[in-house]
Amino acid sequence: MMMAILASVRCQHPNENLKYPNYKLPPYNHHSTHKFQSQSAQHHFQHHLRMVNIQEFHKAQRAEGPATILAIATATPPNCVLQSTYPDSYFSVTKSEHMTELKEKFRRMCDKSMVKTRYMYFTDEMLQEKPNICAHMAPSLDERQDISIVEIPKLGAEAATHAIKEWGQPKSKITHVVFCSINGVDMPGADYQLIKLLRLNPSVKRVMLYHQGCFAGGTVLRLAKDLAENNKGARVLVVCSEIVAGTYRGPGEAHLDGLVAMALFGDGAAAVIVGADPIPNVEKPLYEIVSGFQTILPQSEAAIEGHLREVGIIIQLLKDVPGLIAKHIEKSLVEAFQPLGIEDWNSLFWIAHPGGPAILNQLEDKLSLKPEKLRASRQVLSKYGNMSSACVLFILDEMRRSSAIDGAKTTGEGLEWGVLFGFGPGLTVDTVVLHSVSI
Repeated sequence: MMMAILASVRCQHPNENLKYPNYKLPPYNHHSTHKFQSQSAQHHFQHHLRMVNIQEFHKAQRAEGPATILAIATATPPNCVLQSTYPDSYFSVTKSEHMTELKEKFRRMCDKSMVKTRYMYFTDEMLQEKPNICAHMAPSLDERQDISIVEIPKLGAEAATHAIKEWGQPKSKITHVVFCSINGVDMPGADYQLIKLLRLNPSVKRVMLYHQGCFAGGTVLRLAKDLAENNKGARVLVVCSEIVAGTYRGPGEAHLDGLVAMALFGDGAAAVIVGADPIPNVEKPLYEIVSGFQTILPQSEAAIEGHLREVGIIIQLLKDVPGLIAKHIEKSLVEAFQPLGIEDWNSLFWIAHPGGPAILNQLEDKLSLKPEKLRASRQVLSKYGNMSSACVLFILDEMRRSSAIDGAKTTGEGLEWGVLFGFGPGLTVDTVVLHSVSI
């Protein structure tokens, strides 16, 4: 090969066709010409070899199969709150019992929420010692931050510990961490604190997502897919940990958006392990992550917003958020499933973020979904409330468990293909296409 390259080199003056005309070569010497040409050809050959090696190296870095969810686990604070008694305790601890009409309005919100229980870090005893957090709009960011910075990674570590145990592999095999939370912005962040709490390898590569909102349960799966498929042998620990320390506040007549949040939001953390090419008879696949999409819905500006201020996070909601989602959701479905030749939305298993009962109801009506399609989403909303980014991972866990209990053939309630939807500020929709596995 080398001789062939050398033989193909023409004898020419080395200054001919120079790319860099200002570069000065030594004076031309006929006796040195062949030596120069040999060195040039050898350099070209070695460069060609380097290019081949780079391409092979790049190819070798990529996994062969799709990203796969290998374990799922969840965690909640121990304090369970009954929705039926929550209006009384909420108005009592915030010293707002004199606002009788607003209390009745809040009670109706809670009754219509479809939520039966929620879990919260805050207890009434804690809140009685935090008057600024209980006030409607009092400077309290420092206090909220002090709580979030500690408790968010702690709750996330609990879920992650359960996920690692289910996965069954040494935690030293974790190569990447993706951590997501609305609250507790800090440096170093919750991703760093998780590494310390779990005693993971300090060389684990980390991604931290703060202040994204409810759509981010889809975002983290998209990121994990890209990391797992583009880094052969990677095992990605994904953690979503959410507590209401940033949004909790007393009631206000002029801020009904905040009351909606207080009627729906709960605390919870979920963790998944994602990797491609599962080790046969060692790792147990649950779902394959096929593709992911994200879009901002048209004419949805200011539909959902969360503004971080001295008083905490102020939630702002437009009344027609469910209608906006329902109006545009089919476009996201077509984009995701047309390449697979799927047009029947009832042929899918569904993991839809339960932002509230109206969102689920309008999705069901708009797409003519059978009532059982959103069963897992409704179940999680009823038991835990809206846990922002963690919600869809709770629903995944609920679905794979109920599928096994019901004797279904796959982790997707017996179906092959499924969709995961996250809805949140923007108004942003994250869509993830999932493929179930046989049970």
